[in-house]
Amino acid sequence: MKKEDHLDYFIKSAWHGLSRLYNQKAQQYGTTTSVAYVLLNISSSEGTPATKIAPAIGLETRSLTRILKTLEEKGLIYRERDPDDGRSVRIFLTDRGKEDKARAVETVKAFNEYIRARIPEGKLKVFREVSGSIIDFVENDEELKETLRKA
Repeated sequence: MKKEDHLDYFIKSAWHGLSRLYNQKAQQYGTTTSVAYVLLNISSSEGTPATKIAPAIGLETRSLTRILKTLEEKGLIYRERDPDDGRSVRIFLTDRGKEDKARAVETVKAFNEYIRARIPEGKLKVFREVSGSIIDFVENDEELKETLRKA
């Protein structure tokens, strides 16, 4: 089989290309795509439980821990005990963190607007449906996991 016949080739290639674009933009501000995704997933007004961030962006907990430490050292976030659950920690954005998040939002919006202007909505709808199905299979389908285990 040629690589172009593999669905994962297109998924990986698209993500790596987009990640390179986003990292080039992020480097202008001394940051990374991973950091931007973390900022994008922290509520600007209410903060976000630390335990909710990693699953939302597909990061391992260890990686998130390192990123949060870096963000705290750079003055982009701060942590507070959750008043409703003393065992939980909420992550909040500082004013500088909110500025960096706003820049990340604008970058993501620009990418989406560019793509939407060039690919018909019908094709984007099918793309979202197929991508959603693949994500669901990868995350939840035990038959797929067993098939790959046997391969």
